[in-house]
Amino acid sequence: MNDPVKILSLEAENVKRVRAVKVEPTAAGLTIIGGDNNQGKTSVLDALAWALGGDRFRPSQAAREGSAVPPYLKVTLSDGIIVERKGKNSALTVTDPSGKKAGQQLLNAFIEPLALDLPRFMQMNDREKADTLLQIIGVGDQLVVLEHKEQELYNKRHAIGQIADQKAKYAKEQAFWPDAPKDLISASDLIAQQQDILARNGENQRKRAMVEIIARQVETLQAKVSDLALQLNTAQEELAAKSADLETARKSAEQLHDESTEELERSIRDIETINAKVRDNLNREKAEEDARGYREQYDALTAELEKTRQAKRDLLDGAHLPLPGLGVEDGALTYQGQRWDNMSGSDQLRVATAIVRCLKPQCGFVLLDKLEQMDLTTLREFGAWLESEGLQALATRVSTGGECSIIIEDGYVQGAERPVPAEPKQNTWKSGEF
Repeated sequence: MNDPVKILSLEAENVKRVRAVKVEPTAAGLTIIGGDNNQGKTSVLDALAWALGGDRFRPSQAAREGSAVPPYLKVTLSDGIIVERKGKNSALTVTDPSGKKAGQQLLNAFIEPLALDLPRFMQMNDREKADTLLQIIGVGDQLVVLEHKEQELYNKRHAIGQIADQKAKYAKEQAFWPDAPKDLISASDLIAQQQDILARNGENQRKRAMVEIIARQVETLQAKVSDLALQLNTAQEELAAKSADLETARKSAEQLHDESTEELERSIRDIETINAKVRDNLNREKAEEDARGYREQYDALTAELEKTRQAKRDLLDGAHLPLPGLGVEDGALTYQGQRWDNMSGSDQLRVATAIVRCLKPQCGFVLLDKLEQMDLTTLREFGAWLESEGLQALATRVSTGGECSIIIEDGYVQGAERPVPAEPKQNTWKSGEF
């Protein structure tokens, strides 16, 4: 594998706030472009991104305000490729080491767009960052398959829903007769209905004959009721006699003395108490059995959950991670166990740089804007990490301190010889001459 491509030098003139600068970054580690606000620091990075990334990175107002000379860019890369933009239309020229001319397509083959626009990665949502990492470590294809299947199902469901709506609308537009039968009828059906009516009429005649039979039975039963009424009178006379006997027996019974049942009642009460305790024990045993059953289910689910989590850990442990401590939890990117919004600003930069670097390993550099959030100690640690990774970073920082590799002042590199402005071209035309 060839060495990652790095930036040997950048020359830029009349781009945004840049008047004329030349930057030669260190091959590995951090090159900090410092200076006060509005001096052209970010313009240097924008010029570099435009030169290498193409027109989608072109600033909306690329030409320096007040300059009559169009922007000029020249980037020399470590693989011998020279990139230039010049002329009124800032035409692109890419020259390979053999002297052959090429275009943006050659640059796109090894330059990672996110390396030119790191904030775009940092502004992704948690899921997008996690998907980027999974893609790098080789499991992103699995997600692509699932997402493709999800989209297919969604499209299929959407199409079926549209057809259903069309069918419902069509149904509402059709005429409707509430008094019409549900199904179509035919002559044979009407004949069958006639036969059914005749059959029912015959059954009605049979029932009318049955009325006469039942009437005779009623007469017989009425005679029987009269006989039973006579028997009732006799029974009432016997009841009166027995009631008199009952009154006499009750008066005799009042003279009797009952035995106590207290002992038996106490025994009965004790049995109920014991049985209540037994029922309580049975209820407790049933509740404990239920609890054990649910606990066993819980433990089984816990084991399955841990198995799934272990599979995720194994997937990540077996992969070559861009940075030790990176992971994915619940669909979100993590670093040292912390999600993105809980990471420090320096950790976010470190994570973003490591991941973007792995998207295209041939791209050996990254551009970082606004490193003010890092203190000097963290800045040194970050630079040492970049150097250990063999990664080149060009960054800006609002500062004029010793940590800055170069200082931009009023669109120039501080301390560098400033070019003499070109004299405006004089008009030599004279009246009457052509």
